[in-house]
Amino acid sequence: MEKPAKNTICLWYDGTAEDAARFYAETFPDSSVDAVHHAPGDFPSGKQGDVLTVEFTVMGIPCLGLNGGPAFKHNEAFSFQVATVDQAETDRYWNAIIGNGGQESACGWCRDKWGVSWQITPLALTKAVTDADPAAAKRAFDAMMQMKKIDIAAIEAALGG
Repeated sequence: MEKPAKNTICLWYDGTAEDAARFYAETFPDSSVDAVHHAPGDFPSGKQGDVLTVEFTVMGIPCLGLNGGPAFKHNEAFSFQVATVDQAETDRYWNAIIGNGGQESACGWCRDKWGVSWQITPLALTKAVTDADPAAAKRAFDAMMQMKKIDIAAIEAALGG
């Protein structure tokens, strides 16, 4: 690291940090696998020479994947929120995550096969649920609450009444 980031997100994996980082780099723009570091000695969940950490970037955010073993699991208390500009982009990211062993959740949330949570959030949704008209915002919010993947046309229809 020539100039390390002041703040890096560290994500714990059970031996699959490199696979996850490569998937993120292939799926999202401004993403990359920056370095793969092998353990200089044995550690609780691995042996000397195993991948210990992976430096990667997800949509411009520096991350470190740590192959720490099975002790800790990801949950929805942490998620990446991806703002999308249209239904095609929403579908592309959602389908990439779900199609690669992920799981759907509610209200635009999904979980990748490594357990990391993602919010695939169209800008139209954010605009709708913060509309100046409280009744319109509530209609859009209520529509979102019934969805898994966000359907922008349905959000806009609910916003309009």
